[in-house]
Amino acid sequence: MKLKACLEHVEVAACRGSKTHNIQSLCMDSRAVEQGALFFCIPGGRFDGHAFAKDAAQKGAVALIVEHFIEDVPEEVTQVQVRDVRASMSRIAANFYGNPAQRLRLIAVTGTNGKTSITYMIKAIAEAFGKRVGLLGTIANMIGNQVVPAQLTTPDPIALQKLLYDMVQARVDWVVMEASAHALALRKLQGIIFDVGIFSNLTEDHLDFFGDMETYFAAKRRLFDDGLCRHAVINLDDAYGARMAEGLPIPVTSYGKREGCDVRATEVSSDAQGVSYTATFPQGRQHIDVGIPGAFSVYNSLAAAAACMAMEVPLPVIRVGLHRMPGVHGRCEKLDTQGRDYSIILDYAHTPDGLENILSTVRGFAPARVVAIFGCGGDRDPIKRPIMGEMAGKYADFCIITSDNPRSEDPAAIIAAIEPGVRKTGTPYVVIENRRDAIAYAMDHAQAQDTIVLAGKGHETTQEIAGVKYPFDEKEVVAQLLKARA
Repeated sequence: MKLKACLEHVEVAACRGSKTHNIQSLCMDSRAVEQGALFFCIPGGRFDGHAFAKDAAQKGAVALIVEHFIEDVPEEVTQVQVRDVRASMSRIAANFYGNPAQRLRLIAVTGTNGKTSITYMIKAIAEAFGKRVGLLGTIANMIGNQVVPAQLTTPDPIALQKLLYDMVQARVDWVVMEASAHALALRKLQGIIFDVGIFSNLTEDHLDFFGDMETYFAAKRRLFDDGLCRHAVINLDDAYGARMAEGLPIPVTSYGKREGCDVRATEVSSDAQGVSYTATFPQGRQHIDVGIPGAFSVYNSLAAAAACMAMEVPLPVIRVGLHRMPGVHGRCEKLDTQGRDYSIILDYAHTPDGLENILSTVRGFAPARVVAIFGCGGDRDPIKRPIMGEMAGKYADFCIITSDNPRSEDPAAIIAAIEPGVRKTGTPYVVIENRRDAIAYAMDHAQAQDTIVLAGKGHETTQEIAGVKYPFDEKEVVAQLLKARA
């Protein structure tokens, strides 16, 4: 594709050089530049892509997208100056891949908790409606039933547009994706218009990046008032959701348990097998069964149902799709304990709200003690560490504080920050820094009918310690420990 075509609908401040170069690929990492590439000089917190422009040109880049002109690159390399390289990259990537989003029905889900589960629920409903579905999210990207490993909750714009292009080629009808606050703040989704955008909730997370809750909230709001979607589906039972719904320039469908919600749950019941309730829609009522326990499953399924209603899916199909919905890997997932007299539940909960949700849910059906194994991620918001300790102590009978992904931080320092929260509740606990040893301790000391909750890792298959990612799949760890104790 010619550079001029790549720049369609992009606000160009100035240009040095020809726009007739034939662009063979797009790249934002100078180490991966190939002959004929268009290289994006992205300013970042740690590195500035402008510093690698000369290297990119030497490796074969024929054009650069810059925020300021660079003097030491060859004259034959075109420099296109824009106000915001990140936002421009999203639109250029869309152009390069033929604007695939325009040939798809698209749903985006944002919020602190529930995004992954909601996307899988929508996928189940859409498939019950006869649609071929693409999914983009934390666990994996899917093109129909083909699984493509995911690196980020929301891919970078180049990878995202390539995935959407591949989905068009595979004759996908609907795409449902997680829209992280980081992706919205960094303009990864510019150039895409979603049919429906969903807001689930907002609780403390990612404050290491956003600084405060208001900035975090503002990033989420961009999905709804930045021209990115045509219809909003919002949880009115969430305080931030009620604020989100105010003054939006697009139609809003609300959901929740309170009176006045457009899609409302009543007559809710829950047990270890899942939840059931009566859902009231503007068109009528449906009895909903979801095979995932917990109050959060009511809200997640309401969000999925409201979005699919907005996409004109018949209510009986919504009911069938949610009933058929299989469990989501690493979300309140019961592991096989090979006949032992205790249970193990795997969950991705890594925020105070998420930990409270999973432990209070298990507390509701556990026949005996609830044992919580958890930690906090390194290089992330440190404020939530004692709060998570307090949530664990409040809902568990016994806590094992261990490592999550310490990344570049000292695991012992992270644990020390968690401990005051647990001590505040008076709940007994032990500290076992090595996560495998912590799981083994819980299994070896389990009492009859205990429920052990492995919180924080969920679907992840690695653990990052001192900047190195080591293989660590908790399902495999549990299976190995059971085999060793057989």
